[in-house]
Order: sequence, then structure tokens, then C-alpha cells
Amino acid sequence: MSGRFMIYGATGYTGKLTARVAAQKGLKPILAGRNASKVQAIAEPLGLEWAAISLDRPNALDKALEKVDAVLHIAGPFSATSKPMLDACIRTKTHYLDITGEIDVFEACAARDEEARKAGIMVLPGVGFDVVPSDCLAAHMKRRLPEAERLEMGIAGMGNMSHGTGKTMVESISTGTRVRRGEKIVALGKTPRRTMDYGKGESNSIAVGWGDVSTAYHSTGIPDITIYFEASKDMERMAGLGPAARWVMGTGPVQRFLKKQIERMPEGPTDEQRAASFTTLVGEATDSADNVVRSRLETPEGYTLTAETGLEIAQRAAAGNVKIGFQTPSNAYGADLITEFDGVRREDLNA
Repeated sequence: MSGRFMIYGATGYTGKLTARVAAQKGLKPILAGRNASKVQAIAEPLGLEWAAISLDRPNALDKALEKVDAVLHIAGPFSATSKPMLDACIRTKTHYLDITGEIDVFEACAARDEEARKAGIMVLPGVGFDVVPSDCLAAHMKRRLPEAERLEMGIAGMGNMSHGTGKTMVESISTGTRVRRGEKIVALGKTPRRTMDYGKGESNSIAVGWGDVSTAYHSTGIPDITIYFEASKDMERMAGLGPAARWVMGTGPVQRFLKKQIERMPEGPTDEQRAASFTTLVGEATDSADNVVRSRLETPEGYTLTAETGLEIAQRAAAGNVKIGFQTPSNAYGADLITEFDGVRREDLNA
């Protein structure tokens, strides 16, 4: 493969991990971020080129992007950073990739499909975990049951979170449980619950407003979509919050307090924790005649997988292996993309 790409946001937990894996693979991305000393400290030991760029300086950002064919945007929260980076990618005709899991960011990117097509670029948010494995699983379920009208997916084994993931989840507290019903994204007053078998028997699962509420619809056209996490004590507490409590937790002072608490936690899982962990996803699709198909997907730990999928897709995009316009991972590279990575196993649970 030829072409050059940039990793923007190289100083966060996921950015540092991705940069390290890139160097191990012999790749030569440009590492970038706001803080020159922090980016330099990461790039130079890895023998990688680096640049200090702020998203609020469009001229400098454009100049940097003109050196590359694609950008792998890792600097969250994407609710704040996606738009300025995508604006710059459209101006400079640079393929845009990110690792968001935020519903609103996916929808905002989808709304700019025409602009992306005019610029001749691919806009592919969600090239990590989530949503590469879950999006590929959703497309696989649609392939197994083409007339599916309802899709439910469960995720287990999320484990320790990075600061960025934690802050994103804090920002979503006030929105309630978002699902897709009749092709539209809606927030439910009562959080759906069910059991799912992640390979060790039925486990309690709680619905969450995860990115696939957006992307799985764009990939499959299935009108009703609900995403679940395997239940934990923290999730049980969050699911039990009423509208008033959610509103309070969404106010500025409380949000700032919660994010400061996250900053005091470990930056993310250690290498040993990542190596010892894995995630399991379950998909269930149902049609109007109540025909049901189920499949299960096992993958490496989420941050480990994000570095692998993000770098693979960045290489493809930089080399010109793209579909122009807004895309999801499975729309761009097929439902079987996830099966190309080491440590991934997909199993169809019924005929």
C-alpha cells in the first residue's frame, strides 16, 4: 500500500497505543496533537514524524492535512472535535476516519454525505471498537435474514475504560436510553432490559445509547435497533435514574465534576489487562414472521482491536481503497472485514 496518513490525537491513551502499534508494524504515519512537547515525546522514540496543530487554527490544520491522504482522528470528545476536523478534510480533500462511538457524531457525518462526495473523499467515522465489530455483525445479521425488521445486539467484556471513553459516556447521561424505532432515533423513558447469551449462559443486559443505533441502520436499513451491554452494578444504577436525576447530571457543574473524577482514574487498561481480556458481541435479527437468527462474535479487547482496525482502515484509505461519501465500516469494506483480524471468531448460533 502507498499513501500517507496522520494520527491526530496521538497524546491520549488510544492515540499513544495506536502510534506504538503503527511503529511496530513499520508504518510511518505523522503523529499530531495540540501540545508540541507531548506529541514530540511520543513520536521521537518511535522514529515518527510529528506536528503540533490546533483544531481552532484552520489554516495551519489545512496545511498539515495537505501532506497526507487520510487522517485517523482519535482526539475526543468527538462532539467537540469531529466537526472542525471534518471541515478541514472537506476543504483539503483528505479522507476522514475517526474512532467515535457517539450517535450524534455519526448522524452529523451522515448529513454531510453530499459535501464529502463533492470533495471526492470518504467519511468513515467509527473505525475502532466500537463500531467495526458491531457494524460488521449487524451487516452479517442482515445478510442472514434479509427481511429483518428488528435488530438487537449485546456487548460483553468492556472492562476498563480510557479517560476519553469515560467522558463520552458521562456526556450521554442526560439523553436517556436512545434506540431506533420506525427508522428514527428516539430516547426511551424506561430502559429496556433482557437476557443474552454471551457464551456462558444467559446474562442480564441493559440497553444503552451506543453508536450502532446510528450506524447499524445506515448499514442494514433495519428500522428497529436496540443495543445492550451486559449488566454491571454501575449500569444498574445509571439505568435506574429518573428524568430529573438525568437532567441534574447533565448540567455543566455536575458534568465538570464527573469528568474531573475520571481524570483521577487510571488512563486506561495496562498491556497485561488488555492481553488477558476479550469482548463478545451477540446479534439477533427478527423479521415480521418472527423468524429469528442469532450470531456471536468474539474479538480481542476493545482498545487492542481499535489500534488494529483503525490502522488497517487508515492504510486502505491512504492507498485510495475507499468508497466516496459517508460510509460505515461494513458499507465500505463488507460484513466480513472484522474476520480478517487475528483473534476474531464468528459463530452462527442457529440455521
